[in-house]
Formats: sequence, structure tokens, C-alpha cells
Amino acid sequence: MNTVTATAKDIRRSYKRQRFLEGWSLFYQNPVGKIGFYLLILFGLMALFSYIPPLIDPMYHPMTGVDPQISYSTGPSWRHWLGTDNIGRDIFSQLLTGARVAFLVGVSAAFISIVIGTLLGMIAGYGGRIMDSFLMRFADMVMVMPSLLVILLLSVLFGQLSIWIIVLLIALFRWPAVARVIRSQTLSLKQRPFIDMARVAGASHMRIIFRHILPNVLPMAFLYMTFRVTSAIIVEAALAFLGFGDPNTVSWGMMLQWVWKTGHMFQAPYWLLPPGICISLITLSFYMMGRAMEEVLDPRLRKERDVA
Repeated sequence: MNTVTATAKDIRRSYKRQRFLEGWSLFYQNPVGKIGFYLLILFGLMALFSYIPPLIDPMYHPMTGVDPQISYSTGPSWRHWLGTDNIGRDIFSQLLTGARVAFLVGVSAAFISIVIGTLLGMIAGYGGRIMDSFLMRFADMVMVMPSLLVILLLSVLFGQLSIWIIVLLIALFRWPAVARVIRSQTLSLKQRPFIDMARVAGASHMRIIFRHILPNVLPMAFLYMTFRVTSAIIVEAALAFLGFGDPNTVSWGMMLQWVWKTGHMFQAPYWLLPPGICISLITLSFYMMGRAMEEVLDPRLRKERDVA
């Protein structure tokens, strides 16, 4: 019996590995996904290298480091590759740190929203009409709320918000769309024969949800996570630019707020353009990866692309 069980597990493991390799091959063959993947690697390296400049010289610390020879904004040089801000801080080290913050905010907020949306979507789809109606009406209420405006009002009421509070607030406003998609998938899955077989075998509702339904909805959840990352990064950048971000965190939005507040918006393109370009490219990279993943999950989109 143990041998048969082990053989069945090996077969399932081999099948999952084969499906993963096939999906990765399809993803990598897509030029859109490939470009997005390489852009993401670039920003990942920037986030890793952000720890290096302060170790080389405290002058390159993005928040407290100041060049003692400079007290105003200067252009690029060998000493400061992207120049300095108005008080002599290195812009390149700030840009690297901004990549780390973008990953922190984007991935964390997206992951939390995906976890909430997936759980509530499965419960709504599997839990019956009353539970479904209650959760979906609640999702509709959250979905129609202007998230950026609400976060701005909370910032006005409670003062400057920390980066983790901002992450949590973004996640709490970004789960309804995911929940709706997962609910639709769950409604379809619970009518499948393998779910009926699990019920007949005596599986509990929790086991059916987490053992049989969850693995089938995870690919779609991860797809929507890529899109949620882009919205989280943009919301954080908007909050920081408007002056409601975490003042103790160097982000790309905060860099744009500094260049605007100090009056260098049109006088220092070396300070203005890098964070704006990085925000655009990192959101584009996640979006491109999401589009490529969508084609992997939906064969009809691959056929349309091949025909075109």
C-alpha cells in the first residue's frame, strides 16, 4: 500500500513539474513576457545593490548621507553618477533604495490583497447563497470606494503614515476584484466530479477548499498579483509625491516630491527623470509579465497571437 501511495505521489509530482516546465517555456517564448522578466531582474539587482553605497562611504546613505563639499543640487559626475539633490545627497543611491521600497510596497501589498481576495472568493463561491451574497456585496462596497482619496483622508486625520500602514491600506482596497474572479472559478470547480468524489469520501469543507479548490485557483491568483503590484507601486508613489508618504523612507515618489518641493522640477532633469522613468518601467515590467502569464493560462489568447 505504501509503495502504491509513493508511486502515485511521484506521478503527481512529475506531472506538476512537467506542467511547470511547459508553462515556463510558453512564458519565455513570449517576447512581452521576456522583456518584462529582464526588466524585473534589472530592478531586483538595483534593490540588492542599494545596500552597497552606504557601506562604501556614509556620504552615500540615501537619507542622512551628505557630501561635505556640496550644499546644492549638482549634475552627474564621477563622484555622483546621477548628481546630488539640493542638500548634497547622492541621487543614484536614492534611486537604488527606491527600487527596494518599490518591491517592498508592491509585492507586500499585492500578496496581502491576493491572500484576502482568494480566501474570501473561495468562501463566497463554496459557502452557499447567503454567504456569497454577503461577501460580494461587501466587495462591491469596497470596490467603489476611491482608495487613494480614503488613504489621503486617513493621512490628514492621523498624520504621516508609516510605509507598512500604507502597504496594509493599499492591500485592503485591492482585494475585491481578485475575490470576484476566484469566486467565479470556485463556482465552476465545485460542480466538477472530483469535488463530488471528495464529498462522498467524507472530506470536510475545509479540506475541499484548501486541498482541492485552492491549487486550481492559485494560477489565476498569481496572475492577478502581477497587476496588483503595479497599482500598489503607483498608489504609493502618488501618496509620496503629494506629501503623504513615509518621511523616513526614500522612495521614487518621495524623490519626485523633493524635486518639486525644492523648485528643481524644470532646473534639474537629472533629478526629476530617473525616478519617473523607474516608476514607469517597473510597473510596465509587472504588467508585461502579467500579460504573458495570461496567455499561458488561456490557450485562446495564444491562438489569437499566433494568428495575428
